[in-house]
Amino acid sequence: MKNKVALVLLTIVGTLVFAGSAAAQMDTWQNDLNHSGAYFHVRHLLINNVRGSFHKMNVTVQYDPKDLSKTSIDATIDATTIDTDVAPRDEDLRSAAYFDVAKFPTLTFKSKRVEAAGAGKMKLIGDLTIHGVTKEVTFDVEGPTPMAEDARKNTHMGAVATTKINRKEFGITANPTVSDDVWITMELDLIKKVAPAGSN
Repeated sequence: MKNKVALVLLTIVGTLVFAGSAAAQMDTWQNDLNHSGAYFHVRHLLINNVRGSFHKMNVTVQYDPKDLSKTSIDATIDATTIDTDVAPRDEDLRSAAYFDVAKFPTLTFKSKRVEAAGAGKMKLIGDLTIHGVTKEVTFDVEGPTPMAEDARKNTHMGAVATTKINRKEFGITANPTVSDDVWITMELDLIKKVAPAGSN
């Protein structure tokens, strides 16, 4: 009887230890605001690219290095911070003719699944919302990079995610001199979020 009780207790303890170990593999990461960015470029008159960026972006990543399928990303970009280095053009892009930031102040991406795409690469499939319109897109991801520590002992890793969209599918149809195809890139410096002391 004692042996049976001991066996049951060992089984319970082993299960709890395994569960705790498995949970510990899933880490939460957030973008370093000073070293991450969201960028785009679009062809103008078929002769050159116009490039721009958004100054505010918040990204949360759930990442399990042992099980890529559990990886997820949730990104929010502040559309009001669009910057192409030409102030009148930026104001135009914020207007109702383009992003209409008064009605749609953010761009969002929420992943639905992740697929391996070779060494150091993956495909991130999810819903991108621009101008109030949501479409499924695929980001080609390079990374994540090996982890590294900064001077404050924070753990970092990086990734670059790129996709191409048709702007007209998101309801942005103005200006026929601009290509329909727009490339979007998120360059991410991610910091591991440290769990509060005493939490499980």
